[in-house]
Amino acid sequence: MKIWTTRKTQLAIALLLAAAAGQAAADAVLSLHASKNPAVLGSTVELDVAIADVTDLYAYQFSLSFDPTLLRATGANVGSFLGAVSFGDTGSVDNTLGKISFTFATLLGVRPGVSGGGQLAHFSFNVIGVGSGALNFSDVLLLDPNLKELPATLQPMSLQTLAVPEPEAYLMLGVGLVGLAALRRRQLKQPAA
Repeated sequence: MKIWTTRKTQLAIALLLAAAAGQAAADAVLSLHASKNPAVLGSTVELDVAIADVTDLYAYQFSLSFDPTLLRATGANVGSFLGAVSFGDTGSVDNTLGKISFTFATLLGVRPGVSGGGQLAHFSFNVIGVGSGALNFSDVLLLDPNLKELPATLQPMSLQTLAVPEPEAYLMLGVGLVGLAALRRRQLKQPAA
């Protein structure tokens, strides 16, 4: 009887540890990465949708909302995470509501899913306003090859937009003025015809 109780206890502890380890590593992380933050009025912001810590991903979908008074979506590409044996679409863009609806990709055929991390999608935005706006996920669905939903942690972001030009713009202006001054000086030194 004592041996049975000890084995039951050991089995229960092993199951609890396995469940805790599985729970700790179970959630994939869906996040956003901007090429500039803050971004300047009139500039372009490149935005990557990335996934990390995913196991056996076969298909995904999501929608992305943004502040339409600050940003205007201008381009989109499905990312390379699922590889060449996939099919996908960048979704439907509504710049009035500020939403890119149902971006998706899926592997084709009977095959295992992809694990690890990488880029799911890439979006380009023009900065059309000044302020701070949130970029949020909705309609998120991650599936394994058996069409079982995979858990995910979503990491939205806030994007700041400014009205001042970037330092590079001042540098280009300075170089242009020096060039004009050198040209003017050269024209003054030439003898009159």
